[in-house]
Amino acid sequence: MKFGIERLLAERALAKRLAGRRVALLAHPASVTRDLEHSLDALSAAGVKLTAALGPQHGLRGDKQDNMVESSDFTDPARGIPVYSLYGAVRRPSAQMMERFDVLLVDLQDLGCRVYTFLTTLRYVLEAAAQHGKSVWVLDRPNPIGRPVEGLKLRPGWESFVGAGALPMRHGLTLGEAANWFIKAAKIDVECEVVQMKGW
Repeated sequence: MKFGIERLLAERALAKRLAGRRVALLAHPASVTRDLEHSLDALSAAGVKLTAALGPQHGLRGDKQDNMVESSDFTDPARGIPVYSLYGAVRRPSAQMMERFDVLLVDLQDLGCRVYTFLTTLRYVLEAAAQHGKSVWVLDRPNPIGRPVEGLKLRPGWESFVGAGALPMRHGLTLGEAANWFIKAAKIDVECEVVQMKGW
């Protein structure tokens, strides 16, 4: 199986479309290649013009593993780019963050459960990208608990950071599929591309 990040690194036609564009990466500790290289490092080594990175709950590198512990923004010491926290002072990307890039790569390993906050962060970045005219590429990864769908759908009006939409508790979607669902269900007018997996 090839994950979305593996395809982006290996397929020249995909990588070529990022040439000359300012790129940001939304990632966390499980955002790694088959060689367990973090996606930020792999993209940088491949020559992608990274101008920012963003981290969801627990941080870009897993600096905050305790539950409900917020992360601060910082500067990546190896690249000198800002690393913004989407689980700190804000939960949604600010205008200042959005100004730093043209394309946002989303490489998050989700669990397949509605209450995982990575799913909500995905919705928030899609909405921010729509508002600021940015592109989003979701580098897809498997849903580790598979395709079965179980549980009640979230009731309208009960949306929160642990429930971003009317999905059942176990939704059966990959993050790329969830992005397409959010776009359709919430009518988000955003340029979004899912770099699908091969062999899933």
